[in-house]
Amino acid sequence: MKAYDASKIRNVSLLGHSSSGKTMLVESLLYATGAISRMGKVEDGNTVGDFSKEEIQRKVSINTKVIPVEYNDVKYNFLDTPGYFDFIGEMYGAKRASEGSILVIDAQAGVEVGTEKAWKNLNKYHTPRFIFLNKMDKENVKFDEVLEDIKTKLGGHIVPLVMPIGEAEDFKGMVDLIQDKAYSYEGRKRTEIPVPAEWDGYIEKLRGELNEVVAETSEELMEKYFAGEAFTDAEFKEGIKQAVRNGELTILMVGSVEKGIGMELLLHKIQRYFPAPNEVGAYTGTWEDKEEMRKVDENEPFSAVVFKTIVDPFVGKLSLFKVISGKITKSTPLYNASQEVDEKLGGLFYLRGKTQIDTDTIIAGDIGATSKLEHARTGDTLCDKANPVIFERIRYPKPTLYMSVRPVKQGEDEKIGVALNKMTAEDPTFEVLRNHETKELLIGGQGNMQLTVIKDKLKNTFGVEIELDDPKIAYRETIRQKAEVQGKHKKQSGGAGQYGDVWVRFEPHDGDDFVFAEEVFGGAVPKNFFPAVEKGLRESLEHGVLAGYPVVHVKATLYDGSYHDVDSNEMAFKIAAQLAFKKGMQEAKPILLEPIVKAEIKVPESYLGDVMGDMNKRRGRILGIDPQDDGTQVITAEVPHSEMFRYAIDLRAMTQARGSFQMDFVRYEEVPQDQANKIIEAANAEKNK
Repeated sequence: MKAYDASKIRNVSLLGHSSSGKTMLVESLLYATGAISRMGKVEDGNTVGDFSKEEIQRKVSINTKVIPVEYNDVKYNFLDTPGYFDFIGEMYGAKRASEGSILVIDAQAGVEVGTEKAWKNLNKYHTPRFIFLNKMDKENVKFDEVLEDIKTKLGGHIVPLVMPIGEAEDFKGMVDLIQDKAYSYEGRKRTEIPVPAEWDGYIEKLRGELNEVVAETSEELMEKYFAGEAFTDAEFKEGIKQAVRNGELTILMVGSVEKGIGMELLLHKIQRYFPAPNEVGAYTGTWEDKEEMRKVDENEPFSAVVFKTIVDPFVGKLSLFKVISGKITKSTPLYNASQEVDEKLGGLFYLRGKTQIDTDTIIAGDIGATSKLEHARTGDTLCDKANPVIFERIRYPKPTLYMSVRPVKQGEDEKIGVALNKMTAEDPTFEVLRNHETKELLIGGQGNMQLTVIKDKLKNTFGVEIELDDPKIAYRETIRQKAEVQGKHKKQSGGAGQYGDVWVRFEPHDGDDFVFAEEVFGGAVPKNFFPAVEKGLRESLEHGVLAGYPVVHVKATLYDGSYHDVDSNEMAFKIAAQLAFKKGMQEAKPILLEPIVKAEIKVPESYLGDVMGDMNKRRGRILGIDPQDDGTQVITAEVPHSEMFRYAIDLRAMTQARGSFQMDFVRYEEVPQDQANKIIEAANAEKNK
């Protein structure tokens, strides 16, 4: 594969609901352009895009794939993203590496949840986009009805530039309304035919619909529009181009990826209306708090962004990058500005699915890959060390579902930990952490399917098996009233004895830190034993008297005691303090505390009542409801963490996957007595196993 100039490159991310046909679209384009001799199927597990064991098993895409397609001296880098919601993070990296997006819609299903989510993201960033209406050949598909559904649910300027000839099983071609040409298909063979008379009037109607959009692209055209002057053909086409690139116009295309109808025309429209990498303006980065600009030009200093990492058991880590400026060769010295370390290039190639296509040079605007970068992570900036720059990192959503990891076989904890940490490099929405309090290894992600895939990948790629469970809650214990108690340790069994005697006052304390004080008079307890008393108390704080959870919000004051000239020592006073702690906690009305989180839940208004009702059942307190510009509502609530473990799954079910949330810890609160009794009973049962 040759090195293409930036003007001859189109980087396009494919978005849409799961099973809308994104992977098969790329497969069909590869076949239509002669890159592959046989077209695979997702159902058969033999497509270029979906090749991992986990994808073949589930028949869905899990990772973003870069699939280059060459046609008429233009290189199209298609970034095929998963449609399943658990893998939404893949879309963020793909969009970072592309200048335009195609939203694929299943004509049978119409606008689905994944369609809506992708559309909102495109609107947020004013991304140039097409809609590709796939499966036009399927049963009961009526174009007018589907188009109305799309316009109603998505909104904005959505205009078909092609119209189908025939519907459903009779779909056999299309009319290019801009070029005023028509094509019919026999199998995959395309033949130009006269434009059917039924479309003559529609072409003029379309131009009228587009004139206002075109006029808004420049002051000159706006003046011409208000003067009632007709646009020239060149002005009209250029206006459409600018409107698409500004995100003000969405072109709708139709076709059938299964039958290969509309593939060449889609490539032509992408080349004509999507911006080339060097047409989007310079990229802004920073270095040492100074702004740095990089043009998409091969004569600029080299810079690139790693937008995707793949963990391969055979070749190691693969880093996919978009060259922002300059060019990279096999001899280019690499500097990882994000980590401030040098990197060693481990080969240079393009990826087409899992196939590596070796190359000597990758030019600004293009997408390439290398292996075995030691330090590079997704989002890092690679550059020329003499001209350093760091581009803004990709902002990924935080995990919303955590589960604890338990090895199936004993002794594999370390091996599992190493494998999981490698996988965090592959998926930035996936997190691994150790809860030192509960002594659990936790993994976090966007949903149950993502974590299940992680589990399967551990087995398939790294040869280790795990089980996933709900995490334990990090409860706390404290006291509600004051108690003054004696702790006395006396032991005499031949030789030297042990004697320690303390009186300690325990009382609630507002601060998180344990407070130790002393009010001893007259040398009842010598000062040299004070540290031993404090140490005994602090060690006791680790395990409360109710259920063995850490104790917080307590002040302990040593105010009296006694000692023996011979038998008193530090150990004796430490033990005495521990005895006092146990007795004092029991007398000071101990209570159980639970972590409370603040949740921000974003849902369409139609689901507001259901979500609020559910939150009340979870012992949540609604703090407020904030309407958003996109028609959604954000519910702010405080709720016990124990009620939120599987909320990512439950919210998806309640809102048909239209809801989302994030949460953060805020404080600890007392557990209601009925709940506390259950927790204490469970903890004691676990202790007695």
